Amino acid sequence: MTRHGELGTALHRWRDRIAPAEAGLPAGGPRETPGLRHEELARLTGLSVDYLVRLEEGRATSPSVQVLGSLARALRLSEDERRHLFLLAGQSPPGLGRVPETVPPTVRRLLGRLTGTPVGVHDAAWNLIAWNPLWAALLGNPSVLPGRDRNAAWQHFRGLPTRITQTEEQEARFEAALVADLRAATLHYPTDVRLRFLIGELRRVSGRFAGLWNSRIAGFHDTGVRTVHHPDVGPLTLDCDTLAVPGCDLRISAYSAPPGSAAADRLELLDVIGTGPMPDRAPDPAWDPAQDPPPAGAHDSASGFDPAAAPVDR
Repeated sequence: MTRHGELGTALHRWRDRIAPAEAGLPAGGPRETPGLRHEELARLTGLSVDYLVRLEEGRATSPSVQVLGSLARALRLSEDERRHLFLLAGQSPPGLGRVPETVPPTVRRLLGRLTGTPVGVHDAAWNLIAWNPLWAALLGNPSVLPGRDRNAAWQHFRGLPTRITQTEEQEARFEAALVADLRAATLHYPTDVRLRFLIGELRRVSGRFAGLWNSRIAGFHDTGVRTVHHPDVGPLTLDCDTLAVPGCDLRISAYSAPPGSAAADRLELLDVIGTGPMPDRAPDPAWDPAQDPPPAGAHDSASGFDPAAAPVDR
């Protein structure tokens, strides 16, 4: 559904901030308000003045992709503003190609500084693309896993071995959030073949995933409690927070424990011990490395995250 009032307010605000000279138009004499008049925006977009007025007043309810593209160009919107415009109008933002797999320098610095907190970074498709040493020590070294087994959705819905246990309620919330994230990713990156193949395979091998996908379930990530069963230090009951990184569709997952708790003491011990051995298991036979190579920037060292070796923005 179009968020009519918000769309009109945003269009008015964006129109007001552009001077005619910036758009290559003559000033046209004294002006009561800054920015472009409806007549000037109509000239730039090829739309009628009446239609622009109805859009701003919320009386035009279904602007097309072509109309929104014309408005975005004429109003000189940034990429984030352009995406916001499409969402306000009830349209999926145009495809942005493949799911980004790069880790911005700010996130790399964060990983390097959070030495006492297990932190992992996932892309929009929930591929694990970076982590710090304590993440590997807590959950097992991801560098020994084939590419698809580093995907949180694939790992969960295939029932692959994991050190984490959750209650049924926690698991249901986690599954709903994962499926909602993957659906959003297909809207943002409709031409990503790897993403489409992942979802197709999940629907084929997991009836649970297929049912949730077909239900169009909505979900979000909240702070949850996870129990991690570590082979050396025993069980750790930890809080898990998932944070979104604006502008690059990354998810940062961080585990923490209350100061002074048994779990906090065991995390400190893991920080000293380092990476423990992963449970023995064969690679997933359904994974085809020719079709699904490990994601760019994935960690390939057994020692943990190396900020200097992380992928940089392209």
